[in-house]
Amino acid sequence: MILTMGIVCAIIQRNSSRITYSILLLVGTLFSQDLEDLSFGDDVSLDIATWNIEWFPKNDQTTVDYVSDIITLLDLDILAIQEVDDTVMFDQMLDDLPLYSGYYESSWFAGLAYIYNTESIEINDIYEIYTTSSYWNAFPRSPMVMDINFMGENYFIINNHFKCCGDGMFDTDDTSDEENRRYTAINLLKEYIDVNLPESNVIVLGDLNDDIAEAPPHNVFQNILNDSTNYRFADLEIAMGNSSEWSFPNWPSHLDHILITDELFNGFNGLEVQTIKIDEYLDGGWSEYDQNISDHRPVAIKIVNLVPSYDINGDGTINDSDLVMLTAFVINDDESIDVADINQDSLVDIFDLLLLSDFLQNN
Repeated sequence: MILTMGIVCAIIQRNSSRITYSILLLVGTLFSQDLEDLSFGDDVSLDIATWNIEWFPKNDQTTVDYVSDIITLLDLDILAIQEVDDTVMFDQMLDDLPLYSGYYESSWFAGLAYIYNTESIEINDIYEIYTTSSYWNAFPRSPMVMDINFMGENYFIINNHFKCCGDGMFDTDDTSDEENRRYTAINLLKEYIDVNLPESNVIVLGDLNDDIAEAPPHNVFQNILNDSTNYRFADLEIAMGNSSEWSFPNWPSHLDHILITDELFNGFNGLEVQTIKIDEYLDGGWSEYDQNISDHRPVAIKIVNLVPSYDINGDGTINDSDLVMLTAFVINDDESIDVADINQDSLVDIFDLLLLSDFLQNN
């Protein structure tokens, strides 16, 4: 039997909803993600994430199994964790992660912790700051500092979990006001860095429990945002963007942040920041994630140290001869010599000369 085009069209029209469903099902199958597809880290970048893991373990051994798999798949160098409630099960999880070690002070009030890759991270020290009772109002949990080396570079990571909740109104006259407490906390951290780590690579991260994109005068982070010469929220674009990328979907908001100092955003560093939406890799989606893992998504940063080469003439020594050769390249407008493009802007010009001159003066 030969079907005319009209009959074919009638059949398609009559079954259009069924056909559309079949097509969507096929597309969903082709582009579906399994947990095994989850990834973030690599061997050449410093990969760090902050993750409020919600009173770990939220669903006992089930949570331990999930989180252990997720840490392995993400291939992070450092994971800063908030809300460790059961240190025995935390240690049990670490035993199943042969490439990683961990650190925590206690499980007091859902404590802070670190998990780090022992093959890539060299620990110099881990300590808490603002531990005395006069700071307990600002810091329900003392900030935890990790002093590390990665590929020859020194970094300071500061893990935090600020006071939660509030009414969204910043009351400067009420020291018990939740927004005021967060305001005090972030400014104390700024003071600590300005005084003790003014020239260091510093990453402040954690569940800061407030919106960095909120308009003044109720933005508790405004002093940090105003000091854009020295500080930058690496996840500000996420906070200002679509709610689908935010870290706390249950009350759609972005509460987990990564703050970096100018040594990281003004130097030779490539930066990538993202909210890791693990729930999209689970068959049960957000419901499965929220029930078994956490109510927060991790927020992660990838830092690639693009160390410049100052050895222009390739003799193994960096001295005035390199400056002379680079000067000749600039005068002759020779942009074909890749090694002369120190700042990697695809130009060989006065800015490359300034970088080399500064390097020679400082070394």
